[in-house]
Amino acid sequence: MNAPILERDPSDPKKAEINPLLKFALELGPLLVFFFANARGEWLGSHFPALAEMGGPLFIATGLFMAATAISLAVSWALTRTLPIMPLVSGVVVFIFGGLTLWLQDATFIKMKPTIVNTLFGAVLLGGLVFGKSLLGYVFDSAFRLDAEGWRKLTLRWGLFFLFLAVLNEVVWRNFSEGAWVAFKVWGVMPITIAFTMLQMPLIMRHSQE
Repeated sequence: MNAPILERDPSDPKKAEINPLLKFALELGPLLVFFFANARGEWLGSHFPALAEMGGPLFIATGLFMAATAISLAVSWALTRTLPIMPLVSGVVVFIFGGLTLWLQDATFIKMKPTIVNTLFGAVLLGGLVFGKSLLGYVFDSAFRLDAEGWRKLTLRWGLFFLFLAVLNEVVWRNFSEGAWVAFKVWGVMPITIAFTMLQMPLIMRHSQE
């Protein structure tokens, strides 16, 4: 039987493990590339004419964001011979909306990408619960071992949190400057997410398994 392309179920003993810190770096790396490319877009455009043809700093950042996302997925594949589900879904949306941003020269598409991704993740997690599946185990299985009730509660909370992030992104990009939105995307969402994760520690401790 051929090996699966997508990552295995967290309970599958054949699931390839990856260092949690490396996994975090692969997921955060493209965002950092996006932020710094946007901040240094004019310099990049003046030194690399091919990048300047994409447009202004945000468009250069979008193109490099797409490239960094592809590299991140390729590294994950090289290490585990599988593709992580949620980064893959996010990557597909990045390629679609990033491509539309560059093709139409309209930054609206890349600004809406976090809204689409977070809404999709929230809907998937909450929808999985409807069918009795706690899909959050695919994300945090490298860090935590919880019982079934713990995964259900954590999945519910993260599903609602993703929907909150989607609404928050809409508020920021529609009411603040482009630079403020980029800063929020990289330096605002991450602290909020870390704070939310820390608030879940009592639940995780109650339902942790050896």
